[in-house]
Order: sequence, then C-alpha cells, then structure tokens
Amino acid sequence: MFAVAAGAAAANLYYAQPLLPTIAHAFHTGTGTSGLIVTSSQLGYAAGLAFLVPLGDLLPRRRLVPTVLVGTATALVATAVAPAIGVLIAFAAFVGLGSVIAHVVIPFGAELATDEERGRVVGTMMTGLLLGILLARTISGVLADLAGWRAVYVVAAGITVLLGVVLRRVLPEEHPRPHLPYRALLRSALRLFATEPVLRLRCIYGALSFACFSVLWTTLAFLLKAAPFHYSNSVIGLFGLVGAAGAAAANGAGRLADRGHSRVATFCFSVAMLVSFGVLAVGRSSLPGLIVGILLLDAGSNGLHVINQHTNYTLPAAADARSRINAVYMTSFFLGGASGSAAAAGAYSAWGWSGVCGLGAVLAAAAVVLAVTARRERPAPPARPRLEQPAR
Repeated sequence: MFAVAAGAAAANLYYAQPLLPTIAHAFHTGTGTSGLIVTSSQLGYAAGLAFLVPLGDLLPRRRLVPTVLVGTATALVATAVAPAIGVLIAFAAFVGLGSVIAHVVIPFGAELATDEERGRVVGTMMTGLLLGILLARTISGVLADLAGWRAVYVVAAGITVLLGVVLRRVLPEEHPRPHLPYRALLRSALRLFATEPVLRLRCIYGALSFACFSVLWTTLAFLLKAAPFHYSNSVIGLFGLVGAAGAAAANGAGRLADRGHSRVATFCFSVAMLVSFGVLAVGRSSLPGLIVGILLLDAGSNGLHVINQHTNYTLPAAADARSRINAVYMTSFFLGGASGSAAAAGAYSAWGWSGVCGLGAVLAAAAVVLAVTARRERPAPPARPRLEQPAR
C-alpha cells in the first residue's frame, strides 16, 4: 500500500511532461516557456520537501497525509481550468508542493521495517514511486488524446482524493509525538546537513542523478513530436513504459545495499547514466537507440537514488529523524531536477538534441568522478542532533 501511495502521489508531478508540446500549441508559446511547467512543479516539490516533509517527525502522519492530499487535489483542479500559460505554471508549483507526501510515507515504511529488511522495503517502496513517475507519462498521453490535456488534471484530482480517503483508513496509529516548535524542527534538519558528511555526499549524488533524469524527460516529447517520428501524445506517453522497465533496478539496488555493496553500486549506476547519453546521442533518429538509452538512464538514476536512500536511512542520526533526513536529501534531489529541467529546455531550444545529450553527459560524468574520488563513507561520530525542547 505504501508503494502504491508513493507512486500515485508522485505521479502528479509528471503528468505534464509528454503534454508540453500540446500545451505550448494550445497557449501559442514556445518550448522554453512550456518547459517551465516542469521546472515550476519541481521547485514547488523542493519547497514541500524542505518545509512539509519534516512535519512527518512531528505530526501524526495519519492526519498529515490526507490533509496535504486534499490541498493537492485542489491545485490539480485549478491547473485543469487555467486560462493562461502563466497561471498554469504558477499552479504547477502548488501541485509539486503537495506531491511530496510520497516522502512522508516512505520514511514511515522504513521506520516500520526491521534493520535486516530495510533495504528491500525501501527498494519496494521506491519501485512503486518510480513506476508512478514513469507510468504517469503513459496515462497522461492516452488521456490527452482521448479527452484533451485538461482532462488529465481532472482525473489526477479524483485519484488524489481517493488516495487521501484510503490512506486515512489504512495508515497505522503512531506513538505520541513531542510538542515542539516548527522552527526547531527545521533547524534540526539543517543541523543534520551540517554535521553528516555522508548525507551531504548523498545529496550531491541525488542532485546529479535527478538532473540527468530531468534532462531527458523534459525534452524527449519535443524530439518525438518532430521529424522523423511525429508521434502522438499517446505514443509519446508509451515511452514511460520503457522507463518503467528501467525502474526494476530499484529492487536490485536495495538488495546490493543490504549486502554492503553501496560504493561499487554507486560507481556502476553513475557509469550507466554516462553511457546512456552517448547511446541517446548516437540513436537520435533511431527508435531502438532511444529505447536502449532510456533503459540505461532510468536504471542508473533509479538505482543510484535507492542506494542514496538506503545509505541515509542507516545513518546513526536516522533513528528518530528519518523524515528530516529525507527532507534534506530530497530537497537537494529536486533542486537538481529543477536545474536540469530548466537547463535542458534552454539547451534544446539553442542546440537541439545534441545539446541535451551533451548537458546530460557532463552531469553524469560529474557523478562518475565523484564516485571515483570520494572517500569511503563513514557516519559522523557525534550523537545525532536532537530537537530543541521548548522553554517551559
């Protein structure tokens, strides 16, 4: 259930990607402007990770999760009726803000798991999340061809409301949480970033991996709409199924992490991302080449993401701070994704597909260099930072 919930919540962030050429045409704007829809939603997501996700360590998640989902559904309806591209871009940020609820659910699942099975459990939940991200493209493409792009957001709002109702019933009760100031909660999250070198390193890996992922998926629809493909929204959406096959790497990555092979896996997944952009560049007008490149990129970025998550959740500080650790990591992750989306839209407008692949290769190469040169990761020796108690 947690895997399904994570996938359905995160999908709201990605319905727009195969629709960008259609939305650009509907509002008579260019690829650079329509690409800002993805950038806006990812910036909203980063804000939600920074300011909403830490509440999972403070408030009962059985109440927090449905409340945020209702707000997300409202933003989706507003997006569906947006009269102008600027309004749509603005509401995309609110959709992203609420979609972070997936990262309240995932630390909860990691908390419920035993130490021996945590890697597998995180891998399963991340597989659900990644499948939601990738299948969102397929669903939105088909719906847009059947009923128009606005119908995609109406259906997404209905799914989000249903998810909120189900989670309100199935999420387990928790032990009472300490009544602590919200500012103290945020300060403790910043302190984790400052005192945990392993967490900082994994934040960099996460930012690079999601930047690579966003470079491809923000611009792929523009390539597939143009010659020699001229694909419809439905066919473009089917490419999400190719990416979904790459998401199988998430489960394998979790098992590698459980066996203590995180360092080697980090290098291998980084190399897979680098190779993928070479394949995508060579296969620019070849369907098999694009499919192989997508598989490699998604396997590399998804696998590296799971290794990062597992490493973070096994830090000594994670015992009572998983939501805050997840917030710190995922904020970096989505800031990287937003930067990759914005840069990719500009690169495609200026240099076409070659510019996109060059940008992705540079980002992936940075991850490979880091994997080779970084010191062996060891948790910080100090005790985990605790929340400040309010003055009596």
